[in-house]
Amino acid sequence: MPESNVSLLKPVLIFLGAGSGGLLRYWLGGLIQNWWGPTFPLGTLIVNVSGCLAMGFLAAAWAPPGPVLIRDEYRTAVLVGVLGGYTTFSSFGRETLALTHDGEWLRAGGYVFGSVALSLLAVWIGAALAAKLFGAGAP
Repeated sequence: MPESNVSLLKPVLIFLGAGSGGLLRYWLGGLIQNWWGPTFPLGTLIVNVSGCLAMGFLAAAWAPPGPVLIRDEYRTAVLVGVLGGYTTFSSFGRETLALTHDGEWLRAGGYVFGSVALSLLAVWIGAALAAKLFGAGAP
């Protein structure tokens, strides 16, 4: 394959994987939520946990010299594309695990706390800004 095609393959595979992961999240999360009802966001919880399970398993199985050899662009397409589209929470879990594996417990704790606190704060600020600008209500 010419070099220019090889350099485009990984981003194209990530793009396709992200779309399919997003559709899977929408379908599975909605199916679970419709079954469970509106009392608790079980669909999102199951998507996030299952995405983390898949990320941990596949990242470990496909890591050199792991038991399964897979081309780097396919590995990235699944881990970054499909699972990234399915849930970025899986990447967060893998990155936190990598920090703890390296003995960086303080950084891992800071990452967990900062990610959760700053993300919640950002959602609140975004909603407040929309309410201020457009009179929009809570989501």
